[in-house]
Amino acid sequence: MAPDVQERSTPGSFHTTDALPARGRRAYWREALSRTFGAVDMTVPDEVYSGMIRATPLGRLQAVTVDGDGLSALRTRRLVTQDGQDEYVVVKLLDRGVARLEQDGRDALLGPGDVFVYDMARPVRLDLPQSFRTKSLVLPRDVLGLSESDVARMTACPVGPDTPLGGLLSPFLSGLVDGAGNYLPRTGELMARNVVDLLGVLADEVLGRTTGETPGGNRALLLRIRAFIDRHLADPDLTPQVIARAHHISLRYLHKLFESEDATVGRLIQRRRLEACRRDLALHGNTTIAAVAHRWGFISAAHFSRVFRAAYGVSPREWRGTRDVTPQVPSSARLVDA
Repeated sequence: MAPDVQERSTPGSFHTTDALPARGRRAYWREALSRTFGAVDMTVPDEVYSGMIRATPLGRLQAVTVDGDGLSALRTRRLVTQDGQDEYVVVKLLDRGVARLEQDGRDALLGPGDVFVYDMARPVRLDLPQSFRTKSLVLPRDVLGLSESDVARMTACPVGPDTPLGGLLSPFLSGLVDGAGNYLPRTGELMARNVVDLLGVLADEVLGRTTGETPGGNRALLLRIRAFIDRHLADPDLTPQVIARAHHISLRYLHKLFESEDATVGRLIQRRRLEACRRDLALHGNTTIAAVAHRWGFISAAHFSRVFRAAYGVSPREWRGTRDVTPQVPSSARLVDA
């Protein structure tokens, strides 16, 4: 008999067949996949050699990696109505293998590096005929800010890694999912906000909307840079020079990208650090102000106090004195994916 699988994948859940005897792997893997996918008809090979599912929360989103042998998943209209998961949209990177996705009258053949969307609210079929790895973000539709009709126009419309947007989105999504469990809570919230912005770029491109910039160009690169800043706020050596080098652009071009923004790149770094410090001052009443400042990349506590007062009109100590320091832990919605 295969070991029990959790009734529904929860934040931080992990399933693997590695420690199971060969005779128990197929039943365990099929059940784990079915629980993770939501209500689906699941087909897996007769011989299952290995499989791993890791799900990690990222704000209201969830990052999920699935690595295993081939499978076929069919979500019918009857199954959609029975499990209450119809408010979720999945943005998926096919990291390894090939796939075929059918939804909303479209049939897409997928290869490594393709990013695609499917909606849990309508019937969908996903076939992965050989060994594969997928990296996904699962999010409530209201977070994405798109109507059901707009989402229906995006499904089964892959963005390839050879396109301007895909060339940015594919490695960004991969890195974000891989690192989801390593972010501090505040950093995870900031990253989730950047993810939603970047998915807005994806929606613009797939839906054929135009903006003042090329969707796959400056806007996507700006969002990627903002996400990089949020991931590295705690590094005191985070500078415009470091950011430019990490993104293979000149310092001059980096500053040009921010000409149309509401802050220079240096001021954005400082603003994000101040926001993180202000949150920690409220949540961690027993932590010294200097420790909070150093945690978020400020080398000098005196400098931190000066810029904090300039930004908020009070000192860090005065601001902390006005706050309720009882931590508020946000609730996480149960999300599903594969």
